[in-house]
Amino acid sequence: MNPSAVLFDAYGTLFDVNSVAQACAAITPAPEALVALWRAKQLEYSFLRSLMGLSAYADFWTITVDALDFATEKLGLRISSADRDRALQGWLEVRPYPEVPSTLDVLAGQGRRCAILSNGSPYMLHAALASAGLARRFQTVLSVDAIRTFKPHPRVYQMAVDALATPPGELLFISSNGWDAAGARAFGLPVAWVNRTRAPVERLGVSPDVILADLSTLPALLTAKPR
Repeated sequence: MNPSAVLFDAYGTLFDVNSVAQACAAITPAPEALVALWRAKQLEYSFLRSLMGLSAYADFWTITVDALDFATEKLGLRISSADRDRALQGWLEVRPYPEVPSTLDVLAGQGRRCAILSNGSPYMLHAALASAGLARRFQTVLSVDAIRTFKPHPRVYQMAVDALATPPGELLFISSNGWDAAGARAFGLPVAWVNRTRAPVERLGVSPDVILADLSTLPALLTAKPR
């Protein structure tokens, strides 16, 4: 594989969503369970709002707030406004996986352009990148806010092709989310799926080109000079 640019999903791929649990420790003795439900509703709301059309669009920060409110009510948790704000702050300070900085450094040394393509709002993404010290490692940060619909809609992946002015075959899209990997592959992007949890491949009629256990092995797959 010899892409001229590498597109990364953000949450679950670069950033460890489970690290948000630390910000939820004051809310519940089982913060991991809260974050799991919160994340599930966050994704569900993004899918549903896309299906409902442009008039139902809300940015990912709004969806994240709504999903937290649902999750705490579902779990019977009564939380203060301060604890609510602290939990939400977890998404602005979400931690990268340990191998992310070194992987990005190697890709930069290979001369690869690196970009982010995410459902996250610009506010969320730039805050997380600044907190993690990763902002300078990306040439472009693309948010679905620009087109007001969420992945895995084909328009999202087309937005990246247009923004990078690069044919789909010369890009490599990387995601840890199986549904996102399938959406990008169905669109026509080469895809590396980061299967951190050893999950089965999604039954959506397409398969990723490459499956990685984490991002540390990515640079070795891209040994040729970029186009």
